[in-house]
Amino acid sequence: MIAETVCSAVSAAGLGVAAVTAYRKRFLSAARIAAYSLVPVGLVMTGLVGWLAHTAFSPVAWAGFVVLGVAWLLFLTTRAVERRGGGHKERRADRGARREAVAPSSSEPALGPGTRPAAQPANGPRRSDSADDFSDIEDILKKHGI
Repeated sequence: MIAETVCSAVSAAGLGVAAVTAYRKRFLSAARIAAYSLVPVGLVMTGLVGWLAHTAFSPVAWAGFVVLGVAWLLFLTTRAVERRGGGHKERRADRGARREAVAPSSSEPALGPGTRPAAQPANGPRRSDSADDFSDIEDILKKHGI
């Protein structure tokens, strides 16, 4: 009951300020103040103010807010520990076991040195003289028949 009375008084005062502002020929500001003034009355009419008043004085509601805060802190703490790398001991152990299972003591590549064939250019040997800078472009144009 008190919350509804306070909201009505605030709305009435706001509408009075809006009327004075409109009298001073500042209609845009007056309309904005009137809009803000009507919000508390609308909240009272929808019943939201009564619900908030009952929630604010309810110990169960405050206990619920405390539980939500603890859950939020737990989420933040676990994310901080995870970002620092402290929660990855199990993953590191799994990765190490996987590496040992695949290649326990390999120090050389599996195929050995020099097993890769040398790449052959597609259009034959390239020209290396710097006087003919447009040779690549000419080859492309010839390839396309231009």
